[in-house]
Parts: sequence; structure tokens; C-alpha cells
Amino acid sequence: MKKPIIAGNWKMYNTISQSCDLASQLVESLSLVKDVEVIICPPFTSLSEVTKIIKNTNIRLGAQNIYFEKEGAYTGEISPLMVKDVGCDYAIVGHSERRKYINEDNPLVNLKVRTTLEAGLYPIMCVGESLEEREKGVHEEIVYIHVTGGLLGLSEEEVKKVIIAYEPVWAIGTGKTATPLDAQSMHKFIRNTLSKMYNEDIANSVRILYGGSVKPENIKSLMAESEIDGALVGGASLTASSFERIVKFME
Repeated sequence: MKKPIIAGNWKMYNTISQSCDLASQLVESLSLVKDVEVIICPPFTSLSEVTKIIKNTNIRLGAQNIYFEKEGAYTGEISPLMVKDVGCDYAIVGHSERRKYINEDNPLVNLKVRTTLEAGLYPIMCVGESLEEREKGVHEEIVYIHVTGGLLGLSEEEVKKVIIAYEPVWAIGTGKTATPLDAQSMHKFIRNTLSKMYNEDIANSVRILYGGSVKPENIKSLMAESEIDGALVGGASLTASSFERIVKFME
């Protein structure tokens, strides 16, 4: 039985003081949670302060992005060694918003996954199709390319450390809804892809999260599906009470 992961992606929200307030509330409300792995991913500017608040608690820290080089003349970029030094254990890689707005492609995501692993961090690698791709019926093809491209060249031991997050971009802010069965179907497809790339044991060991408008109202039905190992939560992670309800979905 894999331990579920609930990860909160705070995106480009919260000043340092707001981040500290939210982190403090979460430490208080989630201190007794032991059956779920809780991760929060504040903006870069807040990491060094938030890590002090969650130190020696059950909440882990993640970065929202990293660069694919450990150091160098790359103005404005953040090295995986830097986020590890500040207390991060995880880094989100290839998020749909970065694919869309920053034009990140699969070879770049693969470089970031490799660098993240080399730095001793666990990558949360995002995959998923757009509304146009879903309507064209090429959603499985797109996700297959994301998964195989992102994991290209990784050994069995390395891929065991990767967390995959399926984001149906078509269900985020479009008014359309991804049902638990939609999510289950794609998660199963991703696991079958991993089985073909590696083997069934590896496929079953990798945790696959769902990330598409996760809310307190739908988390139980999502987590009831056998292939869903957790959630990557966006907007609902910005309020302590809603994130708490999502983390405590088993209660």
C-alpha cells in the first residue's frame, strides 16, 4: 500500500508573511496526520522562512520549478542545489502552466527531472493534455509522449523516485469536469506505459497524483479510485481550512 501524497502548489500567490501565516496554520491543523505525505510548494521568495516553520513537523517542502543546471551564468534561474539547501525535498517539474506560458517541452522536462534527481530531490513530473488535444481524441498519445519523454534514460532505481502528476488541462478553468473515472482511466494508462517502459513492479511502485481542480468536495471520490495515489492541489491549497479537509480525506 503506497502512502498517499497531497501536495499544495501555491503558484504565484502569497508574500513571505502570508506564506508564513498559511504554513503556521497548516502545522497546527495537520500535526497529527500520519497516514498521508503532506507537501507544500510556496513561491521561491518564501521558501527560506517557511522551512523554519515546518521544521521537525510532518509537512515537507517543495519548489515549484528548478533549472536544469546545478550552477552557472543563468541569470534569474534557480538551481536544484539552492532549493535543496533551503530545505526542499521535492521540485515540481513540467507543470502545465510552464509548458503553456514558458514553452517548456519534453526534452527540457527530461533534463530537469535528471538534474532534480542528481541533486537528491524527488521530482513531481507533470503530464497532461489540453482541451484541444482531448477533443481531438489524442489525449493518450500526448500523455504517452509526456511520460516517455520526461523519463527518457532513467534507470529503474531513478524512476522509483519520480512522482507523476496527471493534470487534465482541459478541466482547469474551462467549466468542463474531469470525473473520477476520467482520472482513473488516464492513471491506468500511465501505469501501463510505465509497465511497458520498465516492468509491472516499477509501474506499481510509482505514485501517480491527480491535479485538476481538486477540492474538498471531490477528493474522496478521486481517492476512491485504485490508480490514484494522491493529489496535486492548486487553488484549494491556498486556504488552510480547505487544504486541511483535502489532506484529511480519509476521516
